[in-house]
Amino acid sequence: MSFSRNRRPATREEAAALSSDLRLRMIRMAFERPLTNKELAQRLGKDPATTLHHVRKLVATGFLEALPPRAGNRGAKEIPYRSTGLSRELDNSENMVAVGEAMLHAFLGEVADIGLSDVDQSRLVVTVDPEELKQRLGALMDELAAQPVRPDVPRVAIYLAVYPGD
Repeated sequence: MSFSRNRRPATREEAAALSSDLRLRMIRMAFERPLTNKELAQRLGKDPATTLHHVRKLVATGFLEALPPRAGNRGAKEIPYRSTGLSRELDNSENMVAVGEAMLHAFLGEVADIGLSDVDQSRLVVTVDPEELKQRLGALMDELAAQPVRPDVPRVAIYLAVYPGD
């Protein structure tokens, strides 16, 4: 399920690419600045061969784009990758089980990386029409996603879940 109303359905290949918490984290990491496979592997605590598999899938499905190579240590060629923003345009509601599970695991991995003390949390059970709530939250998410990136304003991540309170 997606809270946003202004998205197109994900293709089967796009949904498969988004069904990995590592790939979701890589997309987020490469949004602000391009990162090489080695940099992604270091940040994720994974082997570069493992991350390269995921990078290739993200490039093939359009979530990451390869930028011109640059010289790395000892003159080695490094390819930086940048997020394309495609994931913001997709509604994954038809494939929610796999993508939803990946989103949850990506969130938990990111919280583990930064520490729970840096997460502002709240929990509330309310009486409200679920569809109205999702529509209102979707409008807010669309508004926030449409704002231009500003270097003087910190980026924050939002993980939002609506589920039965009984």
